[in-house]
Amino acid sequence: MTDRIIIEQGLEARIAAIVEPAMEQVGYRLVRVRVSAMNGATLQIMAERPDGTMTVEDCEAVSRAVSPVLDVDDPMDRAYHLEVSSPGIDRPLVRKTDFETWSGQLLKLETGRLVANRKRFRGRVTNVDADGIRLERDGVAADDGEAVVEIPFDAIAEARLILTDELLAASLKADKDARKARGQPVDDEDEGEDASAG
Repeated sequence: MTDRIIIEQGLEARIAAIVEPAMEQVGYRLVRVRVSAMNGATLQIMAERPDGTMTVEDCEAVSRAVSPVLDVDDPMDRAYHLEVSSPGIDRPLVRKTDFETWSGQLLKLETGRLVANRKRFRGRVTNVDADGIRLERDGVAADDGEAVVEIPFDAIAEARLILTDELLAASLKADKDARKARGQPVDDEDEGEDASAG
């Protein structure tokens, strides 16, 4: 069972339901499923390890895990390209833990309904609780509404980090810490290696 709070609709939701159990069985978490018309049709599966990292080898492992279940269930009505990727540094936030992990980083967020008389927000999460987040809006003019907004999780349609130097540094540190925790060697040359993943 997924712990994602931002989930797909329609065909993408059906595909997520097919691939997520296969991914979890081999130790990965589903971040997002997208179907696009790129190259005829592309099925993009964004995935990560539980520690938030993802390598090219991990992408290959996820591809091997989901291909057989997609062949059996065959949810797409036409030929498609399967693309497995990492969430990248400017990643989508889809779990409560994502909002906690990246609290304080600049993000953009869209809601599915009006919250504080708007649907689009840009700012930094300052608090996460069981029901939602507190967002301190970025660059709010005096006549542009509330500077701090409470946004319930069930209102969030999409949220994504915005690439900043601060986020880049935090991402590199998190990746390095995750590698150390897995017992993998880490040296200064590794720090820029995964910066463009996604």
